[in-house]
Amino acid sequence: MPVFNQNLENLFRIAQKSEKLGIGLMSGTSLDGLDIALCRFKGNGLDTRFELLEFTTSPYPDHFRQEVHEVFSRRLVDLEKVTLLNAAIGTFHAQLILEALAGWNINPGGIDFIASHGQTIYHAPKRLHQQTGYPNATLQIGDGDHLAVKTGILTISDFRQKHLAAGGEGAPLALYGDVLLGAKQGEDRILLNIGGIANLTYLPADGDRNKVVCTDIGPGNTLIDAACREYFDKPYDKDSAIALSGLVNDELLDALLDHPFFKEKAPKTTGPELFNLSYVQDARQQSATQDISAQDIICTLSAFTAKTIADFILANLPAGCRIFASGGGAKNYFVMTYLKQVLPNATLSDTGSLGINPDAKEAILFALLGNEALSGQPIKIGNNPAVLMGKFSFP
Repeated sequence: MPVFNQNLENLFRIAQKSEKLGIGLMSGTSLDGLDIALCRFKGNGLDTRFELLEFTTSPYPDHFRQEVHEVFSRRLVDLEKVTLLNAAIGTFHAQLILEALAGWNINPGGIDFIASHGQTIYHAPKRLHQQTGYPNATLQIGDGDHLAVKTGILTISDFRQKHLAAGGEGAPLALYGDVLLGAKQGEDRILLNIGGIANLTYLPADGDRNKVVCTDIGPGNTLIDAACREYFDKPYDKDSAIALSGLVNDELLDALLDHPFFKEKAPKTTGPELFNLSYVQDARQQSATQDISAQDIICTLSAFTAKTIADFILANLPAGCRIFASGGGAKNYFVMTYLKQVLPNATLSDTGSLGINPDAKEAILFALLGNEALSGQPIKIGNNPAVLMGKFSFP
């Protein structure tokens, strides 16, 4: 009788299960910590049903955050540091998962899979790198084999590479989960995520997947957070207190908006490789606003984030959409108030209205991509590649 690889037999068994327990991991550009979402899935594709069983964000210690910052969104880095962090992040994330499971009194042996986004350290679509002969590219580190071996759980990781290989830009991958979990017949919806970068998915009321739009819009929290660290030694603008103490500088705002990215047709992607403090410094020089207060800088950057989101929606999507926000920016009072004021025909709430914890949404979506990698079929949505994503690592 033939002998089969035990790992493949186990993979086949998990893929056939009608109900699966999966952990989704998300570590974003803000480097706040690791989002860990434990989900139960039934079915796949458009028939997917999910339940969020547990969720936590494990904060990153300062020393770890600093280590990642050394290689984050930089064209020139220490290659040895990248190599070491690839293994170290996988190992550290495994430790955080085991700690979370212990806190929930759950045996790791009962978990079917982990779906890990990894840590993006460089995103390089062709529109950004502009190097002849090179394709769209992106790099996430935090090796899946280390996660699988350290936790003993089947791990699916490195989702973005298949999207790139099939002709996409590797982002935003929220598209697939948003369509499966967020669409509603008869209602135009926008699922807006304001993380480090702001992105959205438009879900048309008629359910026509050819009309779906999923794209990055511009900066979310990344410039606000970077400026808070630079000028106030704070990780972010809590309760928009700094922004509310300043004034929007129109000259600086106009200079910030003066970039070809905002005129490019969707879908498009971007990252901190473009939207960073150097971008802000160039805009200040262009607008002769080097002498404005730090409070006014934070206020203007907050207006910049909100205006780019509002401008995109007004120019490209139907009026009166229901907008469901998630990500750290959904808690930014300044940004959300601005959006409500300039989008009066839209209904704006967070994804909690959909039964999706707004803090957990991105981690949930990667868990869903893991469920699709195991049991789904490629789905064609708009001009995005119809692919199943993720690489399998066995315990």
